[in-house]
Amino acid sequence: MTQVATVQSDGQGISVNVPLMLKKRGGRREVILPQAFASDNPMHPSHQEALVIALARAHRWQKLLEDGRFESISELARQVGLDVSFAARLMRLTLLAPDIVEAILMGEEPSGLSLTMLTKGRSMIWTEQRRELGF
Repeated sequence: MTQVATVQSDGQGISVNVPLMLKKRGGRREVILPQAFASDNPMHPSHQEALVIALARAHRWQKLLEDGRFESISELARQVGLDVSFAARLMRLTLLAPDIVEAILMGEEPSGLSLTMLTKGRSMIWTEQRRELGF
């Protein structure tokens, strides 16, 4: 059953009720409006920007390593001004199952998924990744 927005007037004022959901994203709550109210407004992205940026960086860095622009993650980390350990953890994102990456890019990741969760030591087996991350 789809809920719709309602407007009521009691002579003293107007009450507007809009059905919504709260979704936990990276330790904060985000208001999810019904599809009828959703917009393509770039000020309200449908994905976690930090996750998308991290995925893009990891894949870019992987390409730079593959192309021989850097000999190691250590060299790359020094060049971009990051801790080697953090850069190595971000590089693990290149090992995520393609459907997990797609879900993150589309803003359809499980509630509460964070960069910390993604960069922990994960299985390289995609079915196990899906189970561990709640997909």
